[in-house]
Amino acid sequence: MKRARTSSGDRRSLASRILVLQLVLLLAVVVPGWALAVRQAQVSARAEAIARARATVLTVAQDPAMLAAVLGPDPAAALAGPVERVRAANDIGFLVAMSPDGIRYTHPDPAEVGGKFQGTITGAQHGRITVEDYTGTLGRSVRVVAPVRDGDGHIVALLSAGVPLTSIADAVRASALQLGLLALGALALGTLGAALMARRLHQQTHGLGPVGLARLHSYHDALLHSVRSGLILIGHDRTVVLCNDEARRLLDAPQVTPGAAIASLGLDAGLGELMSSGRDCDGEVYPTASRTLVVTQKAAALDDGGTLGWVTTLSDRTDLVRLTGELDSLRTFTDSLRARAHEADNRLHTVVMLVELGEHDEAVAFATATLVQTQALVDLVTSAVEEPPLAALMLGKAAQSDERGVSFELAPDTLIPTTGLTPGDLVVIVGNLVDNAIDAAADAPAPRWVRVGGRQVGDQLVIEVEDSGPGLPADLVRHAFTRGWTTKSDSDVEDRPQGRGIGLALVQGTVRRLGGTIEVRRVHGACFTVRLPVPMPQRPAITPVGAVAEPIEEAP
Repeated sequence: MKRARTSSGDRRSLASRILVLQLVLLLAVVVPGWALAVRQAQVSARAEAIARARATVLTVAQDPAMLAAVLGPDPAAALAGPVERVRAANDIGFLVAMSPDGIRYTHPDPAEVGGKFQGTITGAQHGRITVEDYTGTLGRSVRVVAPVRDGDGHIVALLSAGVPLTSIADAVRASALQLGLLALGALALGTLGAALMARRLHQQTHGLGPVGLARLHSYHDALLHSVRSGLILIGHDRTVVLCNDEARRLLDAPQVTPGAAIASLGLDAGLGELMSSGRDCDGEVYPTASRTLVVTQKAAALDDGGTLGWVTTLSDRTDLVRLTGELDSLRTFTDSLRARAHEADNRLHTVVMLVELGEHDEAVAFATATLVQTQALVDLVTSAVEEPPLAALMLGKAAQSDERGVSFELAPDTLIPTTGLTPGDLVVIVGNLVDNAIDAAADAPAPRWVRVGGRQVGDQLVIEVEDSGPGLPADLVRHAFTRGWTTKSDSDVEDRPQGRGIGLALVQGTVRRLGGTIEVRRVHGACFTVRLPVPMPQRPAITPVGAVAEPIEEAP
């Protein structure tokens, strides 16, 4: 599918817009997250420095050697080496021992020994541990000051441990660098994922923007519901993905909604099997209870070669199929008339030659016998069948059966009045049944015959077509009305323009659409009985030829 052309107000595709939005969201999350993480690292580094300094002064203050040194004659000399070793072991900036008045006993810079401690010692002098930031001889630092007590609890010295703020800043910078690398990695992965997602979305939306997608959806919805054919998209799980209103109408199934399983729609067996199979077809005819449908089914292909499922297109061809059957019957009648004309030409030549030979009586007898025989059949059919198209069909079928060596008979009690049923429907029903009967009788041993009967019984029109063929076994009756099923070989199919295996399916579809029933039983051969409800009030019954109508008494 080619990329759709975007409008002037929709130059950027939906995929690019989403990509930009994702990048902005990533930055909005990653950058503040990194800043918060750095701030937390700063707080943690300061807290860790204070905890390390506090632990150092408390440990040293409780050391007996410390107490002995400050009570000795020369505290500065006694404490210089041990205090420096403790400072180095605990990785702190300085550890200073001093008198209760703040006079230093130790200092990392020996020149500062004996000088006054720079910082707040009031709290420690009163027995408390104090923490503060202070700028001393070694620069600004965070420091902890604690008292040293003797065995009686008297404060005999003070201890101060501190960590320069520059050391804390260096630790924070190292953590910030590590967090920055993690943030960049997360941002890179997020950008890559967003780009891949945007690329996939760009392919699926064909580069359309929001306006283009909205317009495409509007076009799609309008097209779907405006076409006069039924459209159903069926997924691989054999459920309805998409359908339009015309499909629901044609199938007489309002429950055809997205997500509905094909098997649950109550469709005719043949149509349901086709729609569930996904088989490609083009213009196959399927009769339903109320109409005849022409079905086309194709796979719904994607650009990448895959499929979404298959699309079933339904078209109502009830009138077309009826007219096709009627046309086929008229074509048969025309062929019969052509054969009759050829036969009449032969008979006419025979009469002429008899006249030329002087056999006038023989010529008259020969011509009269032919006219009487033909007229008798016409009179019989037209007196028993009031519908002209149906009568014409029967005369044509009589000629057709005669050509194939099959006797065409009209049942003695046949009387088919004008019932209000569409003549075209009657032509489709009777024509296809008689065609099948002629085929069956022609392949059977003599005597070969086809018998057609019809009459009105109450509010039903009953039509029977019987033949002298082999009959239809009971186990094959249910298959006889399936589209495409036939007992003929493939070589026999070419003699029918519409093919074989469709006639009885059309009969069943027409009968069901008219609200009737069809029954198959075996008498001499196969006997098909069709019962159709009469849709209109009936006119007075037709009096058969030769019968006397009873007088109608008028009410006083």
